[in-house]
Amino acid sequence: MEKCAIITGSSSGLGLEITKSLLFSGYTVFGGSRSGTELEHDNFYDVELDITSSESVEEFFETVREFTDQVHLVVNNAGICEMQSLSETSTENFELHLATNTLGPFLLFQGLESFLIKDETHIISILSTAAHYGYPNVAAYNASKFGQLGLIQSLKKEWKDYKVRFTNLFPGAIDTPLWDKVGSKFSRDKMLKTSDFMTVFNFIVHAPPTIQFPEMTFLHKDGFLE
Repeated sequence: MEKCAIITGSSSGLGLEITKSLLFSGYTVFGGSRSGTELEHDNFYDVELDITSSESVEEFFETVREFTDQVHLVVNNAGICEMQSLSETSTENFELHLATNTLGPFLLFQGLESFLIKDETHIISILSTAAHYGYPNVAAYNASKFGQLGLIQSLKKEWKDYKVRFTNLFPGAIDTPLWDKVGSKFSRDKMLKTSDFMTVFNFIVHAPPTIQFPEMTFLHKDGFLE
């Protein structure tokens, strides 16, 4: 049976690399993003998705259902991160982090339930060490990632009878174009490469289905950025 995957935030960075890898592995991929991508592949469906909008998420799943009613792999990847001190963080910016990183996965999982394949669907969430480790000057990001983790932990118990696999990935900082926008002073030589991340991701995706990896934290060999 042809395997179908959903990935949010598929237009750039890790999302785009994951999409390419899954297509290479033979998946049919439904990629959701606001900006879209120039990626062309017979098994790739580039679907407009604003993860913060319930209407957009509903329309995304309506499009997916035109092609399949079963999803084997879900990659919960879309997210934002901005670095600001608490005093500099506006209410609007804080709310945007929650809308994207916490409300977005909530809406995604609500729409996903009817597509689950009992004892088969695998849900991989790209969280970050910031989901369980506090960093200075990213209060909005920290709060939204802690919230996303709590959502997933609750859902794992709620969906216990579906016997789906959940994998939460907690990578340290990864050298992606995100850091061009953030403007931090952290050394990018002490960040994971995208290829490092993909090594871990592909290992998990292609591991035997009898194995589960509930949580995996991985960092650059120099450890946490401080």
